[in-house]
Amino acid sequence: MMNIGEGAVHARGLTVVRGGATVLHELDFDVPRGQVTGLLGPSGCGKSTLMRAIAGTQARVTGTLDVLGEPAGTATLRHRIGYVTQVPSVYRDLTARQNLDYFAAVLEPRTSRAERHARARRALADVDLTDEGDKLTGRLSGGQLSRVSLAVALLGTPELLVLDEPTVGLDPVLRRDLWALFHKLAEDRGTTLLVSSHVMDEAERCDRLMLMRAGRILADDTPDGLRARVGSETVEEAFLRLVDAERAKERPADDNGHPEEATP
Repeated sequence: MMNIGEGAVHARGLTVVRGGATVLHELDFDVPRGQVTGLLGPSGCGKSTLMRAIAGTQARVTGTLDVLGEPAGTATLRHRIGYVTQVPSVYRDLTARQNLDYFAAVLEPRTSRAERHARARRALADVDLTDEGDKLTGRLSGGQLSRVSLAVALLGTPELLVLDEPTVGLDPVLRRDLWALFHKLAEDRGTTLLVSSHVMDEAERCDRLMLMRAGRILADDTPDGLRARVGSETVEEAFLRLVDAERAKERPADDNGHPEEATP
């Protein structure tokens, strides 16, 4: 395992309890720098909670969680992390360019108007939306709206991008284009991306994977390593086998110590 400071994220015993229920169970993991790491699992498995913890917006986190060499949630990380939530956090009655100008001012209040405009132009170019910059975001397509949200996250040139299900609801072509952009950011800028999804075919697009179920990490490996370890042809098949193995452990044993058959 990587030492603190070597990876983008370093977690040991990371636990989140909410409403008396444990949402994340003593997670140990590392996210390598400069790669696209996928956080995959079914809805409700704890992906968004983990994303919020890394972004510093999840309260009552216990255990060790260091992000870019600092404890999660510190003020200085605000300028080093870009965080995109599942619901686009943009103003629908403003244009894409106006949104970016506004968020640039929030990020750096002392920045001149000329610099804010320059940052907005660069961010629009980064996500290939220069020609759509003067359209109201409320009139953009779902894929374009996702790109505006990503552009907002790129305003501060973050070292780490935390993207919570950024492709949900998009068609296959738009999903492909966004994933190509993710890899371009990692390869050209050395940006670290942590991307959550419950769509298993997106696992094949990641440099590394963390597969989650019920607040626990079932596997942390490269797609090739995972398929080889489980003996499957696809990541989805590997994930299902791991889930079946976990379910077998959870079922009560019979008198001979074997898991009982699941009730239909």
